[in-house]
Amino acid sequence: MREPLPVSGEAPAPGFPGVLAACDGSDGSLWALDRAMTEAELFRLPLYVVAVVNPSPTGYPPGMAELVQESVERLAASMADGLRRAVDTVQTARRRPYGGELTLHVVLGNVIEVLLRCSADQHTLVVGTRGNGGFPRLLLGSVSTAAVHHAACPVLVVPAPAAE
Repeated sequence: MREPLPVSGEAPAPGFPGVLAACDGSDGSLWALDRAMTEAELFRLPLYVVAVVNPSPTGYPPGMAELVQESVERLAASMADGLRRAVDTVQTARRRPYGGELTLHVVLGNVIEVLLRCSADQHTLVVGTRGNGGFPRLLLGSVSTAAVHHAACPVLVVPAPAAE
């Protein structure tokens, strides 16, 4: 049995350009991850797969942060497992293993802020058109829209594949 991919709790280190793929486990992020693998292989760059966990979108009242720490750690561990499954799923669909350097990162914070910060020094940021947000009628989600307008590197927005 293969050793599971390690997952860093930190954002990719600045100064080492690569292809940055945002992955939340949605179908859109899996299509984006597949394209990010292709881009990283094509340009012979490392692939950084990033999932962002926002443990408290509105903040905690005083004294609550310590009480919810265990839940935050479980949430991050669950997201790390999800990232590993996402990579396995995409590689299985590609029918071949990814041929380059790949690291997984689960970062705590606001999704848009983290991805914009991580986009500095990167070759490309790859996102799906929409992730796990609650507005399926939108053509672009809030993360992909923010990335297109504010990322510090080129952004590739990957649409859903055409229905067959």
